[in-house]
Amino acid sequence: MAHVKSTTKRPGARRSSTNVWTEEERAAMQESARERKAASRRSPDEERAEGLRDVLAKIAEMPEHDRVMAERIHALVTAAAPSLVPRTYYGMPAYAKDGKVICFFQAKSKFKVRYSTFGFQPDARIDDGAMWPVAFALTALTPADEKKIAALVKKAVS
Repeated sequence: MAHVKSTTKRPGARRSSTNVWTEEERAAMQESARERKAASRRSPDEERAEGLRDVLAKIAEMPEHDRVMAERIHALVTAAAPSLVPRTYYGMPAYAKDGKVICFFQAKSKFKVRYSTFGFQPDARIDDGAMWPVAFALTALTPADEKKIAALVKKAVS
């Protein structure tokens, strides 16, 4: 006779919620769907202008602390890699090459966490040996941080 593993759940235990995703996560997924739909209607000529408009609109919606940091990140990325095309990514400012997101800024208010994040996607060429960071927590931007971000963005598109 085969052994049957018993469940570890208590018979009377209930899940407090049937939601797997938080409200913020669901909103981000919905934004991503809208972004893909809008992007599919754009011509390559419209992509940069419309993407820039979308990124600046998202930055303008942010609370002041996030907005100031996002504006600075936007300036750093566009100066370091003018070939990157601004666009939104799950409702966040992002920068793409050949239609693929290379880097993005996630404001701390987006998911109600204690720090903002500047991250890179797999198409970013920031490889450094067998292991390297792909996201950085940001609580403030110092001149040294800005220099590091600019260098990483330049490396990412090389």
